[in-house]
Amino acid sequence: MKLDELYHLIDLQTEMIQKLRIIRGEIHLSELEEYLEKLMDEKTAAKSYQELKKVLADDEDHLKMLYCQLECARRVFDRYQEKHIPLIIYQESMKCFTRFIEECRRKNGRMFFDRGWWTYRQISMKIFRIGELEYEFKEYEGEKVIGIHVPSDANLSKEAVDSSLKQADMFFHTYYSSYLYKKYTCNSWLLSPVLKPLLPEKSNILSFQKRFRIIREEKEGRECIEWLFQVPSNTDNESLPAETSLQKKVKELLLNGGMVGCAYGVIANDL
Repeated sequence: MKLDELYHLIDLQTEMIQKLRIIRGEIHLSELEEYLEKLMDEKTAAKSYQELKKVLADDEDHLKMLYCQLECARRVFDRYQEKHIPLIIYQESMKCFTRFIEECRRKNGRMFFDRGWWTYRQISMKIFRIGELEYEFKEYEGEKVIGIHVPSDANLSKEAVDSSLKQADMFFHTYYSSYLYKKYTCNSWLLSPVLKPLLPEKSNILSFQKRFRIIREEKEGRECIEWLFQVPSNTDNESLPAETSLQKKVKELLLNGGMVGCAYGVIANDL
């Protein structure tokens, strides 16, 4: 797969493609080969990202990092094929780049790349998007688990989540049969018990919450600001948009000194 083919496959924004074509002429991948190889290995990806960030210190809008990570995504396509993983899973997993750039535009009014600290997980084949949800190889209390992440464009209806979980169970049993896990976990503002009285009984968020046994709560933190309001997390409470019913209720809660925080939950893999 060529880079331009990848850009088309993940519907990368035209503005970003044009900028990356300029970067292509400024960067020498042969000098970065060591970092790229390690970025594609889940055991070394996190460290390699930090090292590469230092090497690319003069990196306006982190476009050189974006170019390097998309080059890794291009190469990882062959590994997907070797394991016979369906194209749709590769495509939806790598669309994280396009989604994050769009989220950045909505929050900041312009496009740049601010998620390099996260996307090395996708290019090292540690996270996969399967249906509406993303799934990550993780550990909980010393045992192997699958961590669930909820993309900003996910449909959390019961039917959609049921389908995603069933597809994920089949995926891991088919392509990673040696990875024996007994639980799914999730750490998110969406699991915060604070949301329960703010939502209608038939809320998709509440339906999602009910799947999990809550292990712990973190009452502080402003994770929900970024995801619920689509603004930078340091935005003043008074300035938060209040268009949806949940936005209005959460904003009122925050203005009255409350916090949403987040929670960590577990569900048994009994599908």
